[in-house]
Amino acid sequence: MATPIGRGNCSLNLTLRNWRNIHFQFRLFSTSSIESSSPFPFKSTTSTLRTKPSMRIPNNNSFFIPIPHRTIPQPKGQDLDFINVAHSHIIHSQWENLQPFSHSLTPFRVKHILLNLKHDAVLSLKFSNWVQNQNPSSHSLETHTILLHTLAKNRNFRAIQTLLKRIIADSDASDLDLPSKLFESLLCSYRLCDSTPLVFDVLFKTYAHLNKIRNATNTFCRMKEYGFFPTIESCNAFMSSLIQLHRPEVALLFYREMGRSSVSINVYTLNMVIHAYCKLGELQKGFEVLEKMRDMGLSPNVVSFNSLISGYCNKGMVSLALKVKFLMEHNGVQPNVVTFNTIINGLCKQRKLHEANKVLNEMKGCNVAANTVTYNTLIDGYSSVGNSEMGTRLYEEMGRNGVKADILTYNALILGLCKEGKTKKAAYLVKELDKENLVPNASTFSALITGQCARRNSERAFLIYRSMIRSGCNPNEDTFKMLMSAFLHNEDFDGAVQVLRDILGRSMAPDSLILSELCGGLCRSGKSQLALTLCTEMESRHLLPEGFDKEQITIVHPENETNN
Repeated sequence: MATPIGRGNCSLNLTLRNWRNIHFQFRLFSTSSIESSSPFPFKSTTSTLRTKPSMRIPNNNSFFIPIPHRTIPQPKGQDLDFINVAHSHIIHSQWENLQPFSHSLTPFRVKHILLNLKHDAVLSLKFSNWVQNQNPSSHSLETHTILLHTLAKNRNFRAIQTLLKRIIADSDASDLDLPSKLFESLLCSYRLCDSTPLVFDVLFKTYAHLNKIRNATNTFCRMKEYGFFPTIESCNAFMSSLIQLHRPEVALLFYREMGRSSVSINVYTLNMVIHAYCKLGELQKGFEVLEKMRDMGLSPNVVSFNSLISGYCNKGMVSLALKVKFLMEHNGVQPNVVTFNTIINGLCKQRKLHEANKVLNEMKGCNVAANTVTYNTLIDGYSSVGNSEMGTRLYEEMGRNGVKADILTYNALILGLCKEGKTKKAAYLVKELDKENLVPNASTFSALITGQCARRNSERAFLIYRSMIRSGCNPNEDTFKMLMSAFLHNEDFDGAVQVLRDILGRSMAPDSLILSELCGGLCRSGKSQLALTLCTEMESRHLLPEGFDKEQITIVHPENETNN
């Protein structure tokens, strides 16, 4: 019987590689600021080598660790008979004859059957699924990795990702070594299955899609050690996950590592680099990436320009965003609805509503259809400056153009009306929500409370607040602040205290100025003891707002106090 020799080699390789990946991992997960090097490592790298998608560089460089080769014991006796008969049933699609064999399955037998089927991905997958249904305990990490190799050779990437996700999900949460074991198992069975580097590429991509950043990083490092290079699509997936997880600085570090690893980039890669720089507020570097795209043989697309436009608008530099839009058109790239919406939003934030409306008209001239986001942005902009009439006109235009209004549309309209004290019109719009199958949310109730507070109707505002709670919506600090201010304006200190108790019940700290006004009102109305009691409670619960001086409360003798 042959003796397995792969495991020892794998352990030795683990020791050899430890020092090689420490530097990259420290650099990738460091919280320090990004180095001020050129954003184009490809220009400075000494190697001009570009790898084909997920290929392996021949081992002519001692830097790469040799791929270990594991032999496995050959089946004998009953095991051999079982494997031959089962294999015959499978290749002849005699699944009903295979049924009696299910109770005698073992990981050893399943492994050898899969090895016999390694040139037929369809039958391998079908048999594996049959085993999973009939006797799942006869599957092991080794049987799964053999199937992964077979699927990779057949380029059945969807099935590979499905299987990998199941392996990861089914593993014990306490098994922190699973990623390492999985990679080792794939590596040590690589030669046995005559596999392809794509199997590691899909593993890397799957970790990226699952947002398992550390596992993806470890896989990337280990692939490099053995001379495997991931596809650009997998690298882009990893960068995308980093950006979605709000780690643009790590995405840029990985981008530089791609350059050092000679991974060829594409326009999608550079779009994410631009986006990452914009997220970090480094707009000039983002613009430099855009300028150098053509030098790298790549053409910027609408996403490239939109990322920069969004970056400038978020910084309040709408004039520069408009210049990027001009450059975009000059380069033959037509703005889309995202381009226009971003600029409109930037103008509305600066309350330049006349200019924002001009951009809407420009959209129409360019045959770019405005969508719900376009109108919502404009309606919200007009509502914020108290021009509910213009907001209503835009809402009516939406209907004429067949653009569907959503809850954000109605919330913006309701808030605009309520700020002007037009609560009856706002109530009419609330009734419209039922007809449109839309459910009021926290912002809807908050807008209605704003309307009542603007009319100094604190009691009505409090009733809407109670309806808000019953509907399962959570008021925010601004809502509580409005309510307390309304009660205090009407010198209804009991109502204000009731709101304060609700705030404390949510373990929230009240606004310092409003609390000072409340305590002053209570003291003036002969309820200084109540004010002191409330402040003592807040202090004990660490909810007393910073800057509030409890000593300002004037204590009146108890017999002169008004009963609470």
